Amino acid sequence: MNHSVASPLPGLLASPIRATLIALFLVGCAGKSELPISAGSGDAPTLPAPQHPTVPTVKVAPAVGWRDGEAPRPAGNLAVSAFARELDHPRWLYRLPNGDILVAETNAPVRPDDRRGFKAAVMKYFMKSAGAGVPSADRITLLRDADRDGIAEIRGPFLQRLHSPFGMALIGDTLYVANTDAIWAFPYRSGATAIDDAGRKVIDLPAGTLNHHWTKNLLPSPDGTRLYVTVGSNSNVAENGIEAESQRAAILEVELATHRSRVFATGLRNPNGLAWHDDVLWTVVNERDELGNDLVPDYLTSVMDGGFYGWPYSYYGQHVDDRVQPPRPDLVATARVPDYALGAHTASLGLAFSPGNAFDADYASGAFISQHGSWNRNPPSGYRVVFVSFEGGRPVGIPKDVLDGFLNERGEARGRPVGLAFDMSDALLIADDVGNCIWRVTRKSPE
Repeated sequence: MNHSVASPLPGLLASPIRATLIALFLVGCAGKSELPISAGSGDAPTLPAPQHPTVPTVKVAPAVGWRDGEAPRPAGNLAVSAFARELDHPRWLYRLPNGDILVAETNAPVRPDDRRGFKAAVMKYFMKSAGAGVPSADRITLLRDADRDGIAEIRGPFLQRLHSPFGMALIGDTLYVANTDAIWAFPYRSGATAIDDAGRKVIDLPAGTLNHHWTKNLLPSPDGTRLYVTVGSNSNVAENGIEAESQRAAILEVELATHRSRVFATGLRNPNGLAWHDDVLWTVVNERDELGNDLVPDYLTSVMDGGFYGWPYSYYGQHVDDRVQPPRPDLVATARVPDYALGAHTASLGLAFSPGNAFDADYASGAFISQHGSWNRNPPSGYRVVFVSFEGGRPVGIPKDVLDGFLNERGEARGRPVGLAFDMSDALLIADDVGNCIWRVTRKSPE
């Protein structure tokens, strides 16, 4: 079966005027990176001078899906197989204590005020071409591998009628779900294959008709009394006004007993993955665009209570972004340098720390990170899952490929990796929202 995604190109090109305008828009977009992606990776990335092109680089990998017999390419000592296929834009994963896997089949909500104007309309078209334009299923699906053969033979809708759901977290007998506009709580019984309860709202989250970065992820505190929530910015670099960024570009902390919330850390343009490692909170962050092919690196960083990480006034510590007016030198002076760069425009999203001996010594200590892939770098970056080694509680070295091959030889996207989770056997599961699959990575069997 060919799980391809139709391109909207024919409909767009039906209008000669529109096609001409797009061609004009793309003039000057052929600039290429001057650095390898590895230069913008690690604990001391190269940060070239920013560029301010009239028209930014646009190089979108059209979404085509996987043909029969195709799969991503694992590192030499690993193997990959399909855990589940024919899903509807699977974005995020969560493993329940009994081994069931929850999949958020989701996409952006209706956002009438996002991406207005001609440039925004062109970008919206290209995002559709990349597979990001499908309607949201607004559903969480349960996958169960009852016989532990690495394939989910039981599946069904677990929660429906949600609103662009993303993050999930079970605390005791309550399942928390982050819709794009609120956290909801649902009663959970171990082994249940569906929840019919209407649930209760815990707290509203920043959303509205703009809601530029719509995904909201959840992570419980170690003692289960609080939830940490990622909220991305409402813009690239506050071009919609700083007043539109209230409680955004931030990680929020929600006290479950009182439903009170506070801003835990700020200046994080679009944080997604969240995880604890040695009692320290870590996140991966998508950084800003339109400063050239080699700026700004996405990053992995520890998150300090009250920490400010630069956005929108500076990047990678105290490198001032002069597009943002008025400047805030007082805030820039406090901006923390991220711990580890993940390459420019890689769209690093998923984060999962190694459970130990899942594969071999090469993956025993560190973080697996999914890179959804660029739309504005030439050549493309991301479209892979990588591993970042840790020593002494800190990331070291250069990212190692775990799974790639999401781009074919023509530069088309067969898939794009997003959410990560480990199953009960510590195999790594990867949500592929273009390929509509969940991939499962294990140690290669001895021959």
